[in-house]
Amino acid sequence: MSDTVKVHYLRDYQAPLFELDKVYLEFDLQPQATRVTNTMQIRALSPGEPLVLNGEKLQLLDVRVNGESVLAQCDVTDEHLTVKTDLSEFELSIDTEIAPESNTSLEGLYRSSGNYCTQCEAEGFRKITYFLDRPDVMTLYTTKIIAPKADCKVLLSNGNLIESGELDAGRHYAVWEDPFRKPCYLFALVAGNLECIEDQYRTADGRDVTLRIYVEPRNIDKCEHAMSSLKKSMQWDEQRFGLVYDLDIYMIVAVDDFNMGAMENKGLNVFNSKFVLAKPETATDVDYEGIEAVIAHEYFHNWTGNRVTCRDWFQLTLKEGLTVFRDQEFTADMLSPAVKRIEDVKRLRNHQFPEDAGPMAHPIQPQSYIEMNNFYTMTVYEKGAEVVRLYHTLLGEAGFQQGMKLYFERHDGDAVTVEDFRNAMADANGIDLTQMHNWYVQSGTPTLQIAAEYDAANQTYRLHCRQNLPAQEEPFKPLLLPIKTALLAANGKAMPLKVQNAAAQTLSPKTQQAGAGEASQEVLLVMREAEQTFVFEGIAEEPTPSFLRGFSAPVNLQFAYSDAQLSLLSRADDDAFARWEAFQTLAMNEIKGNISRFEAQQPLELSAAMINAFAGVLLDRQADRGLVALTLPMPDLTYIGEQYRQINVEAVYAVQRWLKRELAQRFEEPLLALYEQLRAESAGDYRYEKTAIATRKLKNVALGYLLLLEQHAALAEAQFNAAQNMTDVLAALESLSHTGHEARLRCLERFYMQWRYDPLVLDKWFAIQAGSHHLHALEHVKALVEHADFHYENPNRVRSVLGVFGRLNLLGFHRADGAGYAFLAEQVIKLDKLNPQVAARMVAPFTHWKRYDAARQQYMQQALQKIMAVKGLSKDVFEIVSKSLKS
Repeated sequence: MSDTVKVHYLRDYQAPLFELDKVYLEFDLQPQATRVTNTMQIRALSPGEPLVLNGEKLQLLDVRVNGESVLAQCDVTDEHLTVKTDLSEFELSIDTEIAPESNTSLEGLYRSSGNYCTQCEAEGFRKITYFLDRPDVMTLYTTKIIAPKADCKVLLSNGNLIESGELDAGRHYAVWEDPFRKPCYLFALVAGNLECIEDQYRTADGRDVTLRIYVEPRNIDKCEHAMSSLKKSMQWDEQRFGLVYDLDIYMIVAVDDFNMGAMENKGLNVFNSKFVLAKPETATDVDYEGIEAVIAHEYFHNWTGNRVTCRDWFQLTLKEGLTVFRDQEFTADMLSPAVKRIEDVKRLRNHQFPEDAGPMAHPIQPQSYIEMNNFYTMTVYEKGAEVVRLYHTLLGEAGFQQGMKLYFERHDGDAVTVEDFRNAMADANGIDLTQMHNWYVQSGTPTLQIAAEYDAANQTYRLHCRQNLPAQEEPFKPLLLPIKTALLAANGKAMPLKVQNAAAQTLSPKTQQAGAGEASQEVLLVMREAEQTFVFEGIAEEPTPSFLRGFSAPVNLQFAYSDAQLSLLSRADDDAFARWEAFQTLAMNEIKGNISRFEAQQPLELSAAMINAFAGVLLDRQADRGLVALTLPMPDLTYIGEQYRQINVEAVYAVQRWLKRELAQRFEEPLLALYEQLRAESAGDYRYEKTAIATRKLKNVALGYLLLLEQHAALAEAQFNAAQNMTDVLAALESLSHTGHEARLRCLERFYMQWRYDPLVLDKWFAIQAGSHHLHALEHVKALVEHADFHYENPNRVRSVLGVFGRLNLLGFHRADGAGYAFLAEQVIKLDKLNPQVAARMVAPFTHWKRYDAARQQYMQQALQKIMAVKGLSKDVFEIVSKSLKS
């Protein structure tokens, strides 16, 4: 593999040499012999150059130029078809044959559970037909689908249905025409025996749009929430961004076997069924929120991704970072802005920050790649969204909307770059945003160090700020970094603030920031240099600073807070994120101190500061329950580990569990009282709205603490048996899963017997066991992959077992004897032959091998080397393994 691998570099980008005016595709669907006829109207932009088309795993039948076969004159390799012609305009027709039934990679056109489906992003279209498979080649598509009616009563593609009819031998056809130019990665085809629910939406400009959600017949009763989410998304995008849907029909198809969460193909979104199907008995609050968010995300792509798309794959964050930001804002408006922001920050820190610190670290605009599928990452998506949020923070809502409006005016129908987005934001607001590009081209999580100096005589408070990227080898380019700041007095009240040289904090005349002029209780300090000092005037007492309010920049903050300051912030700060952050920092300090004691073989201690802070949150009956439910849990194991250069597995697990158990024992009575109160309040029919969600979440947090005390196992079993919604059932089962109580096996067995025929619910059963911190965790996971209901061909099932085990099972995966590593390596090798994309995702836990003790490092290296030694390793897996070993 290493001899044939090709690295793609952004610096090598060249514009296409040919333009496609329109394309007519005809599919004659057969499981093992689907015939694809691809007819393209082509114009040469540089006459005389050969036409080089991408193609992989295709059986080439014929090539015709203007009706004449030229197959004998073509050059064909494993990845390209080269057609030589001197014509400046011509019609090119290509006949190929493919085998969808045998396509386990789930890229291109594949058949699963009797249904045909496509997945073309990033480079799957080349597995359907020879084509200029790149996002900057946009054209008009007409698609004819022919299939046996008994197998495929539904024939779908992009755009509007313009013709359909019956054919001989029990076959039928449908012709779809998409009136909008698009790149081939947005092409979609679905065929099978599906049922749909239908609704209508009247757009802001008075057009009626037909909405359809297609599913397998057994799932038709689980689509209402998805339909409701779609209509909410359409209305929200009109109201917030002024963006209106542009076709007469919008279709969603849910399939069980899908590599991604969903795909935004123009007018025909294909979804992993996990993000469509829901009813209270089968889906949790998290599932409901996920469906609402992903439905919105793919719908929002209609403008930020489809109407304006990427010039090349190095620009992926252009559409994904922007659209994630938009779906985050949507969910915040639908539920709770404060809770949503904290959940997003937790996700970023637990998953993206580690990615930034590993061998696969890359900027949100990668500068090179071997396999593009490996860059559908948390960095491109979630950190990309944080960078888009920086524009919003710096420019304000009005300035951001001006930038979005100009972006669409300039680039509707085009394939563009991140620079085009930045320039639209800058030009719309009369401001130089060149420095924002540094966020796009530097990898790693920035560190923001702040030192404070109070001068009582002059009543000034001076902040010395320093930003850097600790792990970066190249010279650091300072980032444009907004720091939302407030200063709290001893009574917890925010002080009125005035910044020296406040005009320096103003981005432009159009975007006046707080602090530029009259005093405010919150200011936006805009840091431009590697080191910068800000001075507040008229500060009558030494304050407690509140930094990065709302998490105004995706950085690691280093500031020497005292326990008293953290306690004040956790009680009194009016910024929800800052309150949560203060409590988490206090908890992390508690954990770090006890990890040091654990390593020194000293008794562990629970501090008065931690006790008081926990009590303050738990006993505050006026507080937002959603925020309390997010605050009370201790930092996640992965996040604790990220605080150390070398992770002590045993210490991290033992100390976190000890601390939670100590708190449970000390607060047993109020936790039990809270649980009983909320259990009574949450009885009755399931409602998906923020108050009910918060009540269930806080109740189940209390249950989780109580289950650390053996005498309360009966509470979980009682909830499991009585609950009428999956949220409460699963919370009870998960709480039991980490115990050795006999109720654990009883509930697992009952759950399986009840839900063994529902794939998505059964994924939850697998995942709970794969993540269980149990003495015999590895043995349990080995048994799960041998289970009759475990299928390597289904990505959801693989992720629910192997993905959960590698990412979340600290004890099982990181067993001291290395057996967890050896097991997962074997699974990666097996998966790579079936589905390289999924196999590559399973390698991720190995990438941080240098963060562990010498023995574990050796075991993990051996596992990586075993994978690397496999002949015929996919590009997907090769890239991650090779970079990990070289790190």
